[in-house]
Amino acid sequence: MAADGAAPPARNVCFTMHGIGVSGRIAIGHAHLFLGMSTEVDHYQIPSHEVSREQRRFDRAVKEVREELKGLAESVRHSAASELAPFVNVHLMLLEDAAFSEAPREIIAEKKCNAEWALRTQLDELTAQFGDIQDEYLRERETDVRQVAERILTALAGSKRLLAMRPTREDADMILVARDLSPADVILFREHPFAAFVTDMGGATSHTAIIARSLAIPAIVALHHARTLIREDELIIVDGTQGVVIVNPDRAVLAEYRLRQNQARLEREKLSA
Repeated sequence: MAADGAAPPARNVCFTMHGIGVSGRIAIGHAHLFLGMSTEVDHYQIPSHEVSREQRRFDRAVKEVREELKGLAESVRHSAASELAPFVNVHLMLLEDAAFSEAPREIIAEKKCNAEWALRTQLDELTAQFGDIQDEYLRERETDVRQVAERILTALAGSKRLLAMRPTREDADMILVARDLSPADVILFREHPFAAFVTDMGGATSHTAIIARSLAIPAIVALHHARTLIREDELIIVDGTQGVVIVNPDRAVLAEYRLRQNQARLEREKLSA
């Protein structure tokens, strides 16, 4: 049963979803839904005498995100995953750009609005510019811009990037299902190794996709509705080569993919030898 639309399928029925496979191999495990961040914000006016206070609130949020990203980059700089640090540094560079550090402050003063709305307004202006870019890799940098903005919005809300892990299931059996994952998210999850991840957003040249290939983690992006359709703890198969996610596979499909998975593992062991 195909489920490429948004309508939820009946439970315990096998259905498939198709996206862009960005890292090969096959993973079989149970879904863990990752809420992530959102760029949806409220809009309200502030009196003139509160503009400076609102700007300081924005500055504190930017500083918090800067310190968080620096800490993440440093945590992997001298580890086996040191190749992840440059991706986080890209987000740090974006954070230091005047488009993030100064423009929202000017919007707060000009429109007498809350910091969240000022950042949302600036984000809309920035992302609109990516529509005219022809180069696919450069166009994918829109994702990095949005991810940085989402972190600032989370800091403005006074919440942390919390990652809820299931204590009752082996992490290696876990498949992350998310709207989106940033390179910083992948670093945070290093303490809880997972079998694969799938996202609704992203493209073949996104930084998260590049990291998935670097770490040889099966991954599929651009599924559009996975975060809505898949339920917590459901058994799913991630075929990173074909770009297919199979939810609630029946015994025959599960047996077939376990055989493929084992054959691929034996081939890798032969190559290593």
